[in-house]
Amino acid sequence: MTIDMTRFYQVFFDETEEHLAAMESLLLALDLSSPGSEDFDAIFRAAHSIKGSSGTFGFNDMTDVTHELETLLDRLRKHEISIDAVMIDAFLQARDVLKAQLEEHRQGRTAPSEPAAEIVAMLRALSKAAHAPAARPEATATERTVQIEIQRDAAEQVHIERLFEELGAMGKVQSTKHADKSPEGACSRLVLTTVESVATLRELCEFVVSGAACKIEEVAATEPAQAEEAYGFFVDLAPVDEKPVEAAYGFFEDAPGTPSSGADPGVGRRATDDPSVAVARAGRRASDKVAVSAQAEGSSIRVGVDKVDKLINLVGELVITQAMLVQSGRDLDPVLHSKLLDGLLQLDRNTRDLQESVMSIRMMPMSFAFSRYPRVVRDLAAKMGKRVELKTEGEATELDKGVIEKLADPLTHLVRNSLDHGIELPEVRVAAGKAPQGTLKLSAFQQGGSVFVRVEDDGAGLNRARILEKARERGMTVSDSMSDLEVWELIFQAGFSTAEVVTDVSGRGVGMDVVARNIKALGGRVDVESEPGKGTRVTVRLPLTLAILDGLSLAVGDELYILPLACIVESLQPAAQDINTIAGLGRTVRVRGEYLPIVALHELFGLETQCTKVEQGIVVIIEADGRKTALLVDALVGQQQVVIKSLESNYRKVPGVSGATILGDGRVALILDAAALAPRSPARPAHAAELAEAAIAVA
Repeated sequence: MTIDMTRFYQVFFDETEEHLAAMESLLLALDLSSPGSEDFDAIFRAAHSIKGSSGTFGFNDMTDVTHELETLLDRLRKHEISIDAVMIDAFLQARDVLKAQLEEHRQGRTAPSEPAAEIVAMLRALSKAAHAPAARPEATATERTVQIEIQRDAAEQVHIERLFEELGAMGKVQSTKHADKSPEGACSRLVLTTVESVATLRELCEFVVSGAACKIEEVAATEPAQAEEAYGFFVDLAPVDEKPVEAAYGFFEDAPGTPSSGADPGVGRRATDDPSVAVARAGRRASDKVAVSAQAEGSSIRVGVDKVDKLINLVGELVITQAMLVQSGRDLDPVLHSKLLDGLLQLDRNTRDLQESVMSIRMMPMSFAFSRYPRVVRDLAAKMGKRVELKTEGEATELDKGVIEKLADPLTHLVRNSLDHGIELPEVRVAAGKAPQGTLKLSAFQQGGSVFVRVEDDGAGLNRARILEKARERGMTVSDSMSDLEVWELIFQAGFSTAEVVTDVSGRGVGMDVVARNIKALGGRVDVESEPGKGTRVTVRLPLTLAILDGLSLAVGDELYILPLACIVESLQPAAQDINTIAGLGRTVRVRGEYLPIVALHELFGLETQCTKVEQGIVVIIEADGRKTALLVDALVGQQQVVIKSLESNYRKVPGVSGATILGDGRVALILDAAALAPRSPARPAHAAELAEAAIAVA
C-alpha cells in the first residue's frame, strides 16, 4: 500500500513555522551573561523536531541545516562551549534560511542551495571552535538512569509510543517495554540514561498525560540486557532482526541519506524491509502527531482560513435572512401571531450570539503582530549603531486576523521610522542628558468598536522646521502659521522624506505614505503626536473586524446608503442663515464658527430628490484625512450593524464605494467611502448608473 505523504504537508508547514517562531523568540530573549540550560534545551527541541519532520518528507536541505544547528546546540547545552553574540547571529541566520526553505517547499519549488551551504559551513566552524565555557553551572551535568512509567489507560498507545521516542532523543534508551500485566496494572515503561533533570522529563511527559498517570524515578544504571531481564514480564515492541527505517514525522532521530553522526543510540525504531510498510507507518504517525497536538492544546484543532471565511459568510447570510423575517413580522397582528413573533425574537437573540461566536474565531491577539519586531529592532539597531530596548503592552488585545495581516507593513514602516529618524545614537543621547539606550514601545488597547495600536519612542521628536523646509523644496503650499498637527500630516505625503542620505532603511519617501494609504484602506486613521527632544507617538485606530460594520443609513431620493459611524462627527438640520458661499470652498455651512464645505449626495450621484435646498435636508458632518465635510442627505434612517460584502469580488471597484450590504427588506445598500466624498478628493465617486449596476451585481 502506498501512502500519499503530501496530504500531511500542511501539518508539517504549520508546525515548522511555529517551531521557527519559538526558536527566534528564545534566541532574542537569551541572556548572554547567564544563559539558562532550559533555554538551550527548548531551542534544541525545536531544531530536533524540524530535523526529524523534514527528513520524513524528504526535505533534506532543511535536514542538513538543522543537523548542524542541533550539533552546535548540543555542545552548548552540555557546556562544552560558551554562547556569544556571533553564535546568536548564526542561529538567527540559520532560522532565516530554514524559513526561506520552508516557503519554497510550500510553493512546491526547490530552494537555492547557496544560502544553506553558507550557513552549514558557518555552524560547523562554530561547533568545532574550542571556546571555553564562560561560566559553568554550579554542578556539572551528570548522567542519570531513570525509569519512566505511564499508565496505559491515561493515553492511547500511539501517543505513549510517540512520547517514548521523544524521550529517547534526550538520552540513551536502555529498555522500552509495554506490559499488559504488572503489579501496577497495564502500563508502559522506559528506562533511559540521560543528563536531563527529572523535572524536565516530567514536563515533557505531562504534555501528553496527567501527572498522576506518570511515575518517574531514578534507578541504578544497568546494561541493556540486564534491564530487559529485570523487566522480563514485558513484551518487546519490534523483532530485533528488522532494519531501521526513516523517521516518521519527528518521532525518530535521522532518516536514510541524512547526516547521522550525531544520532543518539537507541532512538530508531525498526520495521520490515517493505518500503510500503515504512511509508504507511510514517503516514499513520503523522496523523498521530496531529492527534497528540490537538490533545495537548486543550482540545483545539487546526482549521483552514478558507473554511472559517465560508462559515462567516454563511452566518452573514443567516443574519440577513433573519432581518428579513423580522421585517416581515412587523406587519403581523401580535395577538394572532404571538407564538410566531416570540420565535422570531428568540431567533434574533440566537442569531446575534452565533454571529458574535463565529466572528471571534477570526480574532487573534496582537502578540501575533508584535512577535516579529524584536528581531527587526535587534537587527536594525545593530546596523545603525544604536542601543534600543523594545517594550510591548497589550499583546492580549484581539483583532481580526485579516486586519492583523494587513497591519504588518504599516507597523513595520513605523518601527523602522522610529529607529532611523527618532531614536538617536548613544553619544548624542548622552550629550542631551538622556540614557544611552533608547526605548521603543509597541502597545495595543481596545476602545469601543476600535483597536488602537501605538508606536512610541523617546527619541528626538519631529523637527517642525525641517519638515516645513522640505515641503517648500517640494513646492508644497505651507506656512509657519500651520498648527503642529497640520505640519505632522505632511510626512504622510508620497515621496516626502527628511533624511539627508538615501539608505536601505530610509530616504526615498516611500514609508509613511504607505502607512497612511494602507491604514485608510482598512477603514482606520493615523494620528501623530511629537515633542522636540522627548519623542514621537503614532497612534493607529482600526476597526475590530473587516466583516461587520457599524453604520448609519442615509436616504437620498429613493436610494439608501450606509456611512461608517467611525467617520461621523455629528448630524444636524442647518438654518438658512448658516448657509453661505465662500470663494474657493463653494457652498458652506457654519457649525459653531467653523465653515465646512457642503457636498450634496443627490448632486454627486445624479439622483432625483425633493430636498433641493440645504435647509430642507439633513447635514451629516464627517471627518476624513483630517478634514471635515458636510454631507447633504434627505433623511437619516437609523443606525445599524451590517455585514460587509466585497464589491470587487462580486462586481468591480467603484469610486466612492468601499463595499455593500443587504438590508432586512432585501434591498442592497452601498457602503460609502468617506475619504472619496471630500470636495478635493482625487477619486470622485461614480454616477448613479454605475452605482445601480454595482447594487444589482451584489444582489
